[in-house]
Amino acid sequence: MSAPKAGVLDLLRPTSILHLIKVARFHVYSHALPRRELTAGPGLRMSPTASLRNGSRITLGHDVHIGERCCLWAGDTSGRIALGDHALLGPEVFITASNYGTRPGTPIMDQPRIEQDVVIGSDVWLGARVTVVAGVTIGDGSVVGAGAVVTRSLPAGCIAVGTPARVVAWRDGRPLEEARS
Repeated sequence: MSAPKAGVLDLLRPTSILHLIKVARFHVYSHALPRRELTAGPGLRMSPTASLRNGSRITLGHDVHIGERCCLWAGDTSGRIALGDHALLGPEVFITASNYGTRPGTPIMDQPRIEQDVVIGSDVWLGARVTVVAGVTIGDGSVVGAGAVVTRSLPAGCIAVGTPARVVAWRDGRPLEEARS
């Protein structure tokens, strides 16, 4: 019988075991516990790698899809996140309901948190790596292109791209200028 490889023996070292325990605790803290607290309609499809914070302030409609490595971080005290029915989040979407203040002379970590609700309408598609910041509402039927940063609310039925996200078209095909007036 051959001797075990060094890598296998390394897993049995106390520091390796301690590290595995820490990883398991983090997984429970950021994935399992918040899922028990959130309110979700039937048909939820959520990647096991999705990260949630303050699940009691997250509401998901029915048939919502949350892709791999998405982060839904509700505020610690008041900022809520709500996703409508049939919302689709591509991989690595980040939605936060709080931001730090930026007062000069105070370290960022000591700044007060500014929490505002985020509302994502029904039938909304957020492409890969979209970021949505606190206080934003995205109207029903909207599409946000990959990599966009949504810093202001978007109207229903729009197609938005860029950093910051801006409306470039409408899903119903109407002219962009017509809808702005």
